[in-house]
Amino acid sequence: MHYRRFGRTGWQVSEIALGAWQLGADWGSVTEDEALATVRAALDRGINFIDTADVYGDGRSEQLVARAVKAHGRERVYIATKAGRRLNPHVAEGYDAPHLTGFVERSLRNLGTDRIDLLQLHCPPSAVYSQDATFAALDELVRQGKLRHWGVSVETVEEARRALAHPHLASIQIIFNIFRQKPAETLFAETAARDVAVIARVPLASGLLTGKLRRDTRFAADDHRQYNRHGEAFDVGETFSGVPFETGLDAVEELRPLVPAGASMARFALRWILMQQAVSCVIPGARNPAQAEANAAAADLPPLSEQTLAAVRSVYDRRIRPLVHARW
Repeated sequence: MHYRRFGRTGWQVSEIALGAWQLGADWGSVTEDEALATVRAALDRGINFIDTADVYGDGRSEQLVARAVKAHGRERVYIATKAGRRLNPHVAEGYDAPHLTGFVERSLRNLGTDRIDLLQLHCPPSAVYSQDATFAALDELVRQGKLRHWGVSVETVEEARRALAHPHLASIQIIFNIFRQKPAETLFAETAARDVAVIARVPLASGLLTGKLRRDTRFAADDHRQYNRHGEAFDVGETFSGVPFETGLDAVEELRPLVPAGASMARFALRWILMQQAVSCVIPGARNPAQAEANAAAADLPPLSEQTLAAVRSVYDRRIRPLVHARW
């Protein structure tokens, strides 16, 4: 495993981290034993950064991550969680000090700790980025010792750029993958200049970039790839990166010859993300130990050639850019 500096925090985090959404909900059933074994496998491979959220299984993911990390006994593991999506209705006005404090207190209990390493606003309404009181509340939680740092998880590049105006921002989590290349064009230079960490999420486009999905693939009823195809439950960009399923499959077939011999499509897709030095870590999810171990192995692939990068860009420009670039 290789490690990168996590912005102004100074942490050294594994460039391949673990996304724990799958361990909570929305990806089909994962048993408690499978979840604990998955986290353990990630830690065994050198992963030291785990991303979760209070709404992943209504706290289940936070609780299982905490149990697995404690049982493993690794000296330092950074756990990032998120807050805000428990609001009902999910409106900007709810991102105030009382609600944020309540969410943090609940996550502290779920994580079994007295201080959260990194709390991220969980894709809040765009108006939140103009609410100084929201960010003052986060600063106060840091002063109280309940948070070490805070960041934001955003849907769009424009939201990320607005977040950068807040001086104590530690990190931005954003969708970045072969099918969502806009951040590299319009955001990463700014995050680097401000020493803000970047967490790349949805790196495999909800499984499209594993190369294992087919037109006849069927998903469980409680899998967001079944029930959120058109944004019925949350932003459609979180499902297949907003790319129509069949279009994504066609693009994957054009990408397949670019995968180095002996590597999987998933490892190739993760290595493509790591070619961007502004990315602090990438957070592929995993439902079992084998997936966690395979994701971690992407860090060992050699850098991709300029010719390969150009070919990937060509696929994006022709097949994907018109569908997603202006939207997010």
